[in-house]
Amino acid sequence: MIVLGVIIVLAGLAMLLLKPLLVSKAQAFSKLTSRFSLGVIGSGVVMIILPFMFFWAEPGYQYFVVYPNGGKDAVMTEGIKWRGFAKIIPWQKYIDVKVVSKGEKNDDIEGVMNPIPIRFIDQVTASAKLSTRFQLPTDKESFIEMAIEFRSLQNLANNTLIPTVREVVSNTGYMFAAQDYISGSASDFRVAIEDQLKDGAYSVEKLEYRDTIVSSIEDSSREIKEIQTRYEVKKRKDPNGKFIRIPHDINENNIIVAQVIVDDVILEAVFKKRLEAQRDESAKRQLEQQKIKTAKDAQARIVAEGERDKAAERVAQEKEQVKALISIETKLKQEETNKRLAAIALETEKLKSAAKKVAADAESYQNAKLVSAGLTPQERAQIEKEIAIGVAKEIAKIKFPDVMITGNDGKNGKTPLESLIGAAMANQLMDTKLKK
Repeated sequence: MIVLGVIIVLAGLAMLLLKPLLVSKAQAFSKLTSRFSLGVIGSGVVMIILPFMFFWAEPGYQYFVVYPNGGKDAVMTEGIKWRGFAKIIPWQKYIDVKVVSKGEKNDDIEGVMNPIPIRFIDQVTASAKLSTRFQLPTDKESFIEMAIEFRSLQNLANNTLIPTVREVVSNTGYMFAAQDYISGSASDFRVAIEDQLKDGAYSVEKLEYRDTIVSSIEDSSREIKEIQTRYEVKKRKDPNGKFIRIPHDINENNIIVAQVIVDDVILEAVFKKRLEAQRDESAKRQLEQQKIKTAKDAQARIVAEGERDKAAERVAQEKEQVKALISIETKLKQEETNKRLAAIALETEKLKSAAKKVAADAESYQNAKLVSAGLTPQERAQIEKEIAIGVAKEIAKIKFPDVMITGNDGKNGKTPLESLIGAAMANQLMDTKLKK
């Protein structure tokens, strides 16, 4: 715009200089030419002055403004802003500071670093690759002070940001052991770097411990086998229990830490070989432990199977013993029952025998009394009647054979039944006579 304004001003001056050649005899045209030339010159002057009065603030930038009278101001937002012939120094809002190896592109990176050497607390060395992003102060006072102190973005990146990042990363390495870092403390390592960049470095105290390892207690002469040295870093605290911080230029100038990324930590080759040896040893140990576990499992399985077989055999034998005991107990109970039944039968027979004896004695006594007392004709007839009835009943109970062979010649004309009845009656009469 300034160039265009200068061209317009020069064109207006040229018109004024060439006016005598261009003006005709008409006076009105002469006045019109003069006014036009002055208007062109005025427009050119305005176009030249306008960029010094206003400026366009681009997004992603902050501007440090110094007025001709020495006043200072800061423009924090984008858009058309008042300038007033002041000097404007643009500052990029976000500054990238990154470790760039050989062959990597470093376009649009304000702070380029080489890999940062670090030493862990266990004396293992390494190289750290880091990517960080910082944001300029968001309040005008802090931004103006920073702009006055560092004067340019390159000075801020090269003289403050890069050295501070390298120092913080190097000091953070002393707070960790390489073995712990590879065992899962990588995220803690990154958090520690970010925390110290934001709020200041920790004030730490390094403690050294020596662990004495002696030979096995089974040895006859025990001796010191090895002395291991280990280190521990303690963060110092103030009387209020807060960590003591060491401030640096980043937090003192209210520069905001927007991002911290640990791209890689390249450990020394010796430690890598030691890790490989530990890995192989660990693999062997795990294999041996697996073999031991497998052998123990097999042993436990064999023992369990033996116990199972023993238990099964024990159960079978116990079953046989129970069966034998039950059989013996059954026989004993049966013998006991038989003894009781025999005793009961014996008692029954004794009672029957006694009853028969009593009945026989009573009958004998009665008969004796009857004989001694004598009988009347009616009583005798009654007795004979009862005897005949009894004989008939007894004869009725007799089972005769279907075929009977007699020894006579059959001349008397009697049947076998008549012969039997006759014999029975004869026997009865003989008994009666004997009683008399």
